[in-house]
Amino acid sequence: MERIPVTHAGSLIRPAELLSFLSAIDQGKAFDSADYRAALSRAVADVVAKQVETGIDVIDDGEMGKSTWITYLYERTTGLESRPVEGGFASIMPASRDRQHFPGAYAELDSLDERAARASTSLGADGDLGRPGAADPEEGAGGASEWVCTGPMTYDKTALGRDIANFKAALDAAGKAHSEAFLPVVAPASAYWLKNEYYPSDEEFVYALADALHEEYKGITDAGLLLQVDDAVLMHEADTMLSKGQSWEDYRRWAQLRVDALNHALRGLPEEQIRYHICFGSWHGPHAYDPPLRDSVDLVLQVRAKYYLMEQANPRHEHEWAIWEDVTLPADKVLVPGVVTHHTNVVEHPELVAQRLVRLANVVGRDRVMGGTDCGFAQGAFVHRVHEEIQWAKLASLVEGARIASRELWGVKAEA
Repeated sequence: MERIPVTHAGSLIRPAELLSFLSAIDQGKAFDSADYRAALSRAVADVVAKQVETGIDVIDDGEMGKSTWITYLYERTTGLESRPVEGGFASIMPASRDRQHFPGAYAELDSLDERAARASTSLGADGDLGRPGAADPEEGAGGASEWVCTGPMTYDKTALGRDIANFKAALDAAGKAHSEAFLPVVAPASAYWLKNEYYPSDEEFVYALADALHEEYKGITDAGLLLQVDDAVLMHEADTMLSKGQSWEDYRRWAQLRVDALNHALRGLPEEQIRYHICFGSWHGPHAYDPPLRDSVDLVLQVRAKYYLMEQANPRHEHEWAIWEDVTLPADKVLVPGVVTHHTNVVEHPELVAQRLVRLANVVGRDRVMGGTDCGFAQGAFVHRVHEEIQWAKLASLVEGARIASRELWGVKAEA
């Protein structure tokens, strides 16, 4: 392939029809299960067709079958239970130096997000959720809750089988190869809001979770699809731990255990089918205390994956492309930098997208770069970071920017 291919981080905005069913499910209201399954199948078919039409090379199902990028796992794993949180929305948000240094900004953001989350419990006929960018991953339509491990964890593949079947049917209808499609999954470190009341130690708990995740991971790769592991907590947990007076060494020990557990979950799976996505949290805050990628990139590169997806489009992390000038990318690995971001409503100009891709390709090689996004455009069914129209405009700009970059890198031989 003599061009730079493009993909994205996974989660896309759900259609109004599907949101109505998901709102009913979250609130414990009656709904027609056959109608829900049909709506879910249509949503997957539509989002697959739209990605193909836009020109995305490696696509997914938009996570249409999941409540959020993280709590879907809790819903599919035995030994876990959900409990309401006293004190509401703000009490479940992680501490950070960012919050300590910008208390007024976060108070305002939390207020807006809580109102938007509450509004999602009364969807209108058009499925309007109010202000996009509402709540964080653990906040659904039903309010604040926490998940607790109270028994042995095992993974139930029923919902995964449904999602794979819907996705493959949509891919076939769109004429898209299964090998050019991925399904996102959560990493052991990202089970951050899952409390352990069963396993004797933190290590035993994390590895038990990894064993459960292995069943999910294997189910996806056995289906001939790419597997994307989302690790949105591994990076920003450093800020949380340092805000509590813990040391960088404490953080490194915490993170190393979870990287080791992830590799345990990936055991025996083909690396060429594995994508590893990290970010620093998708919320629209200052992010002034995100840890430098340079200080933890060695952890990222330990993960047994072929593709590494990471934030490099937003103003806090765009400069980090330059670390690859002196950090060696292992052989046969591919970088998938974010070259458009969910952090702003501004649609990136294709020329800027091209510049971001070309400068990195000139460092690591044009055959070792793909175009991507910083994170998903919807962190859950009821969590939008930008408007749907902007989501598709950004993805179209990504495609066009990659075409411009390809012409520069390969000349007239670049594929259309």
